[in-house]
This record gives sequence, structure tokens and C-alpha cells, in this order.
Amino acid sequence: MSEIYRFIAAEKATCPVALLCRILGVPRSSFYAWADGEEARRTRRRADDALVHEITVVHLASRGAYGVPRVHAELRRLGHEVNRERIERLMREHGTAGITRRRRRSLTRPDKQARPAPDLLGRDFTADRPGTRLVGDITYLPTEEGWLYLACWLDLATREVVGYAMADHHRADLVVDALQMAHGRGRLEPDCIAHSDRGSEYTSAQFRSEATRLGMRASTGRTGSCYDNAAAESFWAVLKAEIGTRIRPDRATARGEVFSFIETFYNRRRLRKHPSWDYLTPHETRQRHTLGCVRGSGVRVPSVPGVSSL
Repeated sequence: MSEIYRFIAAEKATCPVALLCRILGVPRSSFYAWADGEEARRTRRRADDALVHEITVVHLASRGAYGVPRVHAELRRLGHEVNRERIERLMREHGTAGITRRRRRSLTRPDKQARPAPDLLGRDFTADRPGTRLVGDITYLPTEEGWLYLACWLDLATREVVGYAMADHHRADLVVDALQMAHGRGRLEPDCIAHSDRGSEYTSAQFRSEATRLGMRASTGRTGSCYDNAAAESFWAVLKAEIGTRIRPDRATARGEVFSFIETFYNRRRLRKHPSWDYLTPHETRQRHTLGCVRGSGVRVPSVPGVSSL
């Protein structure tokens, strides 16, 4: 019917509207009602086009990773008051979608001679404050030079990557280097829990000795149960989905991409749904915890740009 009305509107300069409506079998009142609403429709289309541009910018800035929920959250952070259903419609119409995570293969190789540490988390991947509970794991990226192995430690209070290391092997040295980085930059509390799977790297004497030296408590899940280290597995799924699984030309290229993802995007820009504070980046979550602790002590602190008051 809209096509008929558009034809009448285009031809009314050369032929009376009444005649056109009679020939085409439509009421004049319906045509005039459609014509009265055409300006409003054009305005909506212009607004949709502008919003599509904003959605595209946010989606590209996320490296193509964000779906509807995070695009909506990012637009709200930028001051756009728009409902989620409209964003979902426009993204669907323009074929814009987030990245679907792929299942990964595990690197866990238990050392049958080692005595694993007890499970101190019991699948409770939460923490009241930063620096008290970490989870760690190892993954790998393919390159034309061979595998690049990556070990990371995440703070469960913020989901921030506080320590990581990369190498062409996955011996105990790799996870120890990542743990030392986490200790140096993660502001860990005494007896901080370092939870992992039962891979030989984490049950080694070298790792256990270093954890003790740093004042940390080692914790391991059960062999063959990804759910016992689900928080670390979830991070790997995000990493693999958002930087891709293509074969890099060399390990240096893969290292650069991992570093850029962790330092410039994941820790500081990637939004995460927080159970208490809506969508925040890991860095902003740490700031919230820090401000909450200082205010709870009675000390007056200035506001932090980009992070609203508690």
C-alpha cells in the first residue's frame, strides 16, 4: 500500500489526487493520512541512520565483539537514551552481530606423581575485594613458527588480567612468570588464593615454592572438570573469539595482538555485566572497590572521571 501512496505523491503534480485515488482504488482520506505521517517517518529514518552510525562505531571499537547488550550499555555510557529493542532491530536489519565463542581444547596434563593443592574455591568465582582470589590457566595460539603459549591470572573481584606471560613452551616457568607479574601489579593481600587446574605446571614444586614465597595459597580443581576453573575458561573463550584463531606469521605478531587485547581493550575498555554495578570495565570495577574501601574508612576522596559515585 505504501508503494501506491508514494506513486500518488509523485504524480499528484500532473494529475488530481482524487482521480488517482479513484483509479487505484484507495480512499483519499487514507492517502492524506499517510502523507501527513511521511515527515515523521523521514525523521525516524534519519534518527535510525544516525543511530546505526553510532552502533557501527561502537561495534568496530570493540573489534567486532559486542552484541546487543554491550552495544546498548556502551551507548548509554556515551549519553544516548535508546531502548535495547531498537538497537536489536537495527543491528539485525544491518547484519551487525557480536562474536560467538568457540569451544577450546584443554592443555591440562596432570602430574600423577605430584600431590595437588586442595580446592579452596569450590566453584565460587566471586571475591569481596581485589587482591584476595586469582584464577589462572594456560592456552595457546597457532603461528607459522609454532605454538605461542599464554598463561594468565585474573582477579575474581574485577575480572582484570593482573598477570600474564607468553613463551614457546608451557613449562612451570611460564606460570611462575605470570604469577610474579600478578604479585607485582595486582596489589595482592597476604594469603591470596591462586586457583588453577591440576596441570603439571601448577602442581610442580617450582610453582608451589614460588606461591609460598610470595605469601599466596595454591588451590586446584579436579582433573578433567572445566567447571572447577570456569572463570579462567570463560576468559579464554573471550580471548579466542575476539582476537580470532587464525594462524599468525610469527610469535612476535601473536604476542603483540595478545598484549594489545589485554592492556588496551580487555582491562580498560571491554564492558562486563557486574552483578552490583551494571556494565563496567575491569579497571573501573577496581576503581569502584578502591573508592568503596576508602569511603568506608571515613576518608574523603575526590571522584574518579568515568566512574560514578557509589
